[in-house]
Amino acid sequence: MLYKKEFGDDFDLGFNLNAYPYLKDKSWHNDVSPSFYFNIGPQYYVLWADYADTKKREYPSERYSIQQANNEGNTTSPEIYCDEGDIVFKSESFDNISHYLQTLTSHNTAN
Repeated sequence: MLYKKEFGDDFDLGFNLNAYPYLKDKSWHNDVSPSFYFNIGPQYYVLWADYADTKKREYPSERYSIQQANNEGNTTSPEIYCDEGDIVFKSESFDNISHYLQTLTSHNTAN
């Protein structure tokens, strides 16, 4: 898994990534935390999963956030960026994020 390569084998996401097969790992070591993208139709999003220990976080924020993103590539070779995207949901608890993801994906199919 890319996030383990970029952030270490012991990084704890706080959730089982296998339970969310539509989340695609886009983690990069220059980012503040692991990230995973998904889309609902043409709209792309990025789920950020920060450190559980607040002292390790680069910015004082919730552990999890979902941000709108753009695909500057195509559906075959996506290039997902979220520099300008709005944060649409954030929470310290993954249970809240999971519920929000279910709400987003229940009316649409995530690809």
